[in-house]
Amino acid sequence: MRKKDYHFEYTECDSSGSRWRVAIPNAAVDCSGLPDPVRGKECTFSCASGEYLEMKNQVCSKCGEGTYSLGSGIKFDEWDELPAGFSNVATFMDTVVGPSDTRPDGCNNSSWIPRGNYIESNRDDCTVSLIYAVHLKKSGYVFFEYQYVDNNIFFEFFIQNDQCQEMDTAADKWVKLTDNGEWGSHSVMLKAGTNILYWRTTGILMGSKAVKPVLVKNITIEGVAYTSECFPCKPGTFSNKPGSFNCQVCPRNTYSQKGAKECIKCAEDSQFSEEGSSECMARPPCTTKDYFQIHTPCDKDGKTQVMYKWIEPKICREDLTDAIRLPPSGEKKDCPPCNPGFYNNGSSSCHPCPPGMFSDGTKECRQCPAGTEPALGFEYKWWNVLPGNMKTSCFNVGNSKCDGMNGWEVAGDHIQSGAGGSDNDYLILNLHIPGFKPPTSMTGAMGSELGRITFVFETLCSADCVLYFMVDINRKSTNVVESWGGTKEKQAYTHVIFKNATFTFTWAFQRTNQGQDNRRFINDMVKIYSITATNAVDGVASSCRACALGSEQSGSSCVPCPPGHYIEKETNQCEECPPDTYLSIHQVYGKEACIPCGPGSRSTQDHSVCYSDCFFHHEKENQSLHYDFSNLSSVGSLMNGPSFTSKGTKYFHFFNISLCGHEGKKMALCANNITDFTVKEVVAGSDDYTGLVGAYVCQSTIIPSESKGFRAALSSQSIILADTFLGVTVETTLQNINIKEDMFPVPPSQIPDVHFFYKSSTTTTSCVNGRSTAVKIRCNPAKPGAGVLSVPSKCPAGTCDGCAFYFLWESAEACPLCTEHDFHEIEGACKRGFQETLYVWNEPKWCIKGISLPEKKLSTCETVDFWLKVGAGVGAFTAVLLVALTCYFWKKNQKLEYKYSKLVMTTNSKECELPAADSCAIMEGEDNEEEVVYSNKQSLLGKLKSLATKEKEDHFESVQLKSARSPNI
Repeated sequence: MRKKDYHFEYTECDSSGSRWRVAIPNAAVDCSGLPDPVRGKECTFSCASGEYLEMKNQVCSKCGEGTYSLGSGIKFDEWDELPAGFSNVATFMDTVVGPSDTRPDGCNNSSWIPRGNYIESNRDDCTVSLIYAVHLKKSGYVFFEYQYVDNNIFFEFFIQNDQCQEMDTAADKWVKLTDNGEWGSHSVMLKAGTNILYWRTTGILMGSKAVKPVLVKNITIEGVAYTSECFPCKPGTFSNKPGSFNCQVCPRNTYSQKGAKECIKCAEDSQFSEEGSSECMARPPCTTKDYFQIHTPCDKDGKTQVMYKWIEPKICREDLTDAIRLPPSGEKKDCPPCNPGFYNNGSSSCHPCPPGMFSDGTKECRQCPAGTEPALGFEYKWWNVLPGNMKTSCFNVGNSKCDGMNGWEVAGDHIQSGAGGSDNDYLILNLHIPGFKPPTSMTGAMGSELGRITFVFETLCSADCVLYFMVDINRKSTNVVESWGGTKEKQAYTHVIFKNATFTFTWAFQRTNQGQDNRRFINDMVKIYSITATNAVDGVASSCRACALGSEQSGSSCVPCPPGHYIEKETNQCEECPPDTYLSIHQVYGKEACIPCGPGSRSTQDHSVCYSDCFFHHEKENQSLHYDFSNLSSVGSLMNGPSFTSKGTKYFHFFNISLCGHEGKKMALCANNITDFTVKEVVAGSDDYTGLVGAYVCQSTIIPSESKGFRAALSSQSIILADTFLGVTVETTLQNINIKEDMFPVPPSQIPDVHFFYKSSTTTTSCVNGRSTAVKIRCNPAKPGAGVLSVPSKCPAGTCDGCAFYFLWESAEACPLCTEHDFHEIEGACKRGFQETLYVWNEPKWCIKGISLPEKKLSTCETVDFWLKVGAGVGAFTAVLLVALTCYFWKKNQKLEYKYSKLVMTTNSKECELPAADSCAIMEGEDNEEEVVYSNKQSLLGKLKSLATKEKEDHFESVQLKSARSPNI
């Protein structure tokens, strides 16, 4: 068999540490006639850098020219296609799918994409892993360079063994963000054995804005036992001597092919190439896109010259028919004035005013008058030369085309983005400020605004251009604060500073993020007209502001006012702000600088901020309601959802609310935990932790552990919803912040809801007035303790427009304090001369704490048995009396009826005869009643008798009847 029909490989090492060299037939070759196996080199054997193992003789040999070797390592620096051994695996929701067409809809095109010099991650919200498996005979490491600028995409690197168990590299799992346009590096130690390497990204898309991808290049793995071949130099590089461990990059205007021993020069007059090129390109005719203008420093006559220069390196030709020539330089123009705070002393440049002096830029510097101090800061509105604390640069993620070019150009009344090398370059402008501090009269104010940076800009774009505004604090990491895409009219943007630290502000402009090598959109640009930074350390003064004079001092010196004091206009002395007002950072002159706190709030001792002390009072229908929210002062948390992105990724919104108390300190913290920070780390260095935000109300996006295959829940995209307290009221409106009553269910009682109002001090493109937050506190005895936080059912994310946020906090601790109107008394029975009075709460009970129920009361009383006896005796006597009277009058009534009937009978029998003597009517045994006289006037007994008669309505005349013995008869 011919040698080219087979190749040699080593077997796995056995238990004794030995291995064998065996011949392996190449594909589609007959296996007969292969050499016999031979004992191989020991398992720990490896070649040095620049060498390879010649398998036939099992000796290390130097690599030839045009090739290189790492000895015991491998390197991947060519990404025209996915190198052998690498694979893409997409994860969608909880399903892992391979690189075939079986991926679910939405993730079919999600993968890492080779881009020549680097490989680029996906831009959507699918999770895609770049995987490479390597077997190490000894411990080693993996090293790679990367660019990771967008925290809306998670980037993790981890290692698994052959049992698919993650190795102990948690500390190195999450990759740190890099500055825009800069390459970072990451390395992790590898153990001997099988190591499966994962580069995994997951985009979090909660809007239409795409994330910026992660870029990876120059992956190097050290620790393989040997390499049996040398690697050819990639195009654009060369190796001109044997035994090289790397290849050199071809310089400009040269090129090379794969495995080159040297670089070939391009035709000098007609061709050009960039550094590291694999071919030469024809020089195009020169156009207006190939040159730019600058202004020379002002001369003693106040003139500047307009100079035109070719963009370097010059790649165009002037000798072609349709080419343009460089315009003549030297035209003189009037210099623009110096920027405020600077002056021209007759030299060719502007100089900052000395300490204690000021200038508007058109006049010489003057001393601040007595009772004033210079208002320090920077105000750049004239752009003849780039200020000393600013620099500009150009960067391209794929190559170094714009190295040495100026990213921005000064243009008189504005500064604008430059040409760059290609349309996808980042054109970068930096402003460095060593710190911010408030005026002397504001020294000591904590948690207040220290300064602000404001810039006026516009963008003119025909493609998908983007302007990024970024902030770096203490040179740790650069974070994007705001971005604008497409054409934007002239507008101003303000960023507020709350911390005295070293700041670097960056403006980065990119015409398009599509990879290309030409300049089709050269006319797309951004113009910045002015940049103003207030209260900047080492700043200059364009004016002076009033400050309080000390009684023992004279001249122009000032002493700082104590915290919370304003400067009285008439006396120029320090006066403390009235109670429950805070001192404005923008004005300390006059009593109007003390701004009243909102309803239900008070100011801190230094009058730096207003806050609620957790106590609130309200008058309702002649009844005073007092509230104590102290038990709700600890941070309340709410996780609502789940919600889903357009492709189904599950996420939650997590809110923290610091309701009241804490002397106005913002206790609600939201963080990005991609770096797995601990609580101890947060407490110890929260000021320096860039992923941590503190506010009254803040929000984080939580990706659950079961989504995307993460081992732990992730928190990202932390934002401040409210950093300013406005007030407390039972009304539903405060300072243009409304709570719509239909947002929440009707309260179960007549106890009024209490509303806490907050706002944010920063604005965004979507919220031009900033964000606002309203927290409705509702009394609910059924929810004890911290209670329950909720958001409106109409707006499950807590907001319907992304600017106004609403929360409902129900708790028994939100009920008013108890008063005497909240209980009633119950009287008990009188026992043994004593009676108990009990006090019980009204049901349902709509109050807490306050006054306590009175103790039960015991009082003396007459017993019930005594009065029963008295009543029984009186009743018995009355009954006997009534019976006796009834019997008596009944008998009398019978006698009268009898006499009357006799008289009537006698009268009817004999007309005109007098009746017989009344004695005739006397029956035997009856008494003769003589001299009985009946009169119309009834006695008491007569009245009782008449009531007892049956004919109660008959009236009889009384006649005098005389005895039969009367002589007249």
